[in-house]
Amino acid sequence: MNNFGFIKTAIASINEGKLADPLFNEKQIEKLIDQASIAGAKILIFPELAITGYTCQDLFGYPKLIDDSDKALEELVAYSKKSDILIVVGAPITVKDAIYNCAVIIQSGKVLGIIPKQYLPNYGEFYEKRWFKAYTDFSLKSIYFLGEEVLFGNLVFTSNLGYTFGVEICEDLWSVIPPSSYLSLAGANIIANLSSSNELVGKDDYRRELVGTQSSRTIAAYLYTSTGFAESTSDLVLGGAGYIYENGKELASLPRYSMVNTIAYADVDVEALLNERRWNQTFSASQDKLNIDFIQVNVKQSPVNLAENDLARNVNSYPFVPSTNEDKRKKVCEEILSIQSTGLAKRLAATGMKNIVIGISGGLDSTLALIVTYEAFKKLGLDTKGMLGITMPGFGTTDRTYGNSVRLCEEMKISFKEINIKASCLQHFTDIDHDPENHDVTYENVQARERTQILMDVANKTGGLVIGTGDLSELEIGWCTYNGDHMSMYGVNCSIPKTLVKYLIEWYATYIREKNTELSDTLLDIIDTPISPELLPTDGTTVTQKTEDTVGKYELIDFFIYNMERKRFNGEKIIYLAQKAFGEKYSKKELTDRWNDFIKRHGRNQFKRNCLPDGPKVGTVSVSPRGDKRMPPDVDLTIWQILEEN
Repeated sequence: MNNFGFIKTAIASINEGKLADPLFNEKQIEKLIDQASIAGAKILIFPELAITGYTCQDLFGYPKLIDDSDKALEELVAYSKKSDILIVVGAPITVKDAIYNCAVIIQSGKVLGIIPKQYLPNYGEFYEKRWFKAYTDFSLKSIYFLGEEVLFGNLVFTSNLGYTFGVEICEDLWSVIPPSSYLSLAGANIIANLSSSNELVGKDDYRRELVGTQSSRTIAAYLYTSTGFAESTSDLVLGGAGYIYENGKELASLPRYSMVNTIAYADVDVEALLNERRWNQTFSASQDKLNIDFIQVNVKQSPVNLAENDLARNVNSYPFVPSTNEDKRKKVCEEILSIQSTGLAKRLAATGMKNIVIGISGGLDSTLALIVTYEAFKKLGLDTKGMLGITMPGFGTTDRTYGNSVRLCEEMKISFKEINIKASCLQHFTDIDHDPENHDVTYENVQARERTQILMDVANKTGGLVIGTGDLSELEIGWCTYNGDHMSMYGVNCSIPKTLVKYLIEWYATYIREKNTELSDTLLDIIDTPISPELLPTDGTTVTQKTEDTVGKYELIDFFIYNMERKRFNGEKIIYLAQKAFGEKYSKKELTDRWNDFIKRHGRNQFKRNCLPDGPKVGTVSVSPRGDKRMPPDVDLTIWQILEEN
């Protein structure tokens, strides 16, 4: 059985309940448990005081309500025997001479523990201290409830399925240091918040930001759910808000203002959270400062075998590409270009150079590098005539890429030079005794190194920097010629994957269209040109060498890169996610074959990454040997490949 580290979680709001009628509300809860069980959920969260309703006010002081609440909980405990879901429900709990606002954790016919609210709001529209006692006496660790001794207070629940779970209640999250911060340091990677949060103009955005930020800060999944339509509206309206966040990203939400019971699901990736915590040394250092003792409670649940169609979360097939939302797209693209261009501007300012040399091929990478350089020159107020674009036609250059190279330099009004490399390469073939009819790797790399030599020498002659064009995707798989296009004086695209390169150029073409239609058209044609190193002979029209025919589709390469480098997943999980992301576009065998080829190329080309030129880190993934990617070049990654199934 394999769930790939995913735990199906659910949040619910009881909008069809009755205020101050615990036994009726318990039946509503049973219906939602049945739904969650069918869906395969392992954790189900109900709102604060869901058994009684939050707005009972002074009725909390009457034994009738408390007794009925206890009876409803007793029925719920008995009903929970039907499944192994971890059920968390809000209820008032009497302890000696006080009433606590609590979360009751129930599973398989047993109360596993009760967690009281620590911070009681007593301002504005809230006055909980009128009825409840805040949990401040941490020495109180168990109580007698429903005929048994039950754990009480600071608890964390660890399941055999691999997750650790903690709970805080409503206002706890609004405190300066929320209990969830301590819970996360105690190991909780899934945190629930049972809430009764009223609606105000703009409050939902604030709540989402608060929940998202806390999930990010604690590197945890955060399950938040609030009461809704069943509550009194004397002074407040409670909308039944609910969200599931994972490390700052929203996975699911409940519709607000519903008049029927609502439930939402999300598969939380516990493996991703654990990987991130282990990698984040600040998190582990913070654990040393934990000064609260938590009681560990073991939870036994049946394993699940998760088919890709069962996964209750979106898997982005283009994880490096920004949102299609136009406002976000503009903001992110501008930010990326600003990071790239500022990095180059600083290098130019530090060296005092006012000239650059860049090889223009008519392809995606050199086009983006040219755009970045153009923006850097604008930042520094430099004359763009100091930008020298050199096109170097060879044996595989097509009329289309050559024409786009020329037009690109003309339309950006930069200096331009053409240097044909055929004669020099033929001379070099003679020098090294290589048959020019043998179109092997030597034939190809001679051209790549000849181009780099030209760029370096022209840079020396003009007192400029050679701008590297190679992107992250090529560097990951070593799709570059060592000491050829692999080398430069500053590599502006070194942390930009191929799918993002294309996206940025497309956005830039749209951005400048009103000012420069011709340049926009050229950029769009470059985007539509097949990706090719153009190193094998051509008739000038036919592209005889398509990169993706050899290394595979860049959309897959980038998907592999993100999930391996950023998430640190193994191959089996990455293939599982790819099936979900790409659907029927690729068979499992195709995905597996591409992964095995990717990991082989990745492993054997670390030596190229070990001596990369400087370049700016833009996103969370980088292969700089000075920072993010320190891997021995002699490692054998064969065991990372996926064996053929029998």
